[in-house]
Amino acid sequence: MDREGVGKVCRSLPGVTLEHPFGDDHDAWKVGGKMFAIVGGTGGLSFKVSDIAFEVLTGDGRARPAPYLARARWVHLDDPADWPDDDLAEHLAIAHGIVAAKLTKKARAALGLT
Repeated sequence: MDREGVGKVCRSLPGVTLEHPFGDDHDAWKVGGKMFAIVGGTGGLSFKVSDIAFEVLTGDGRARPAPYLARARWVHLDDPADWPDDDLAEHLAIAHGIVAAKLTKKARAALGLT
């Protein structure tokens, strides 16, 4: 999946916004103002995962800990095109869900995530 494909998946999720806090060449996908996925300037992709997924994905070498965000359980893919599109879309939806679940009840309601 390329940058455009990641964008298509992320835009399909409820309450999502796209921002460029790290420069125009970085896409930061957010829900309720909180990032759940980032596409870097060279096309690498980082996203939030559960504790278990972090251990599995980094343990088997499918992903590596995301720079600066690994302590918050983010993984990084140097080339997201190496992953099956359906698998990656599912991980992005899960990342969205993990971050959205941490929003306040009021924020979730305002975004239509109740």
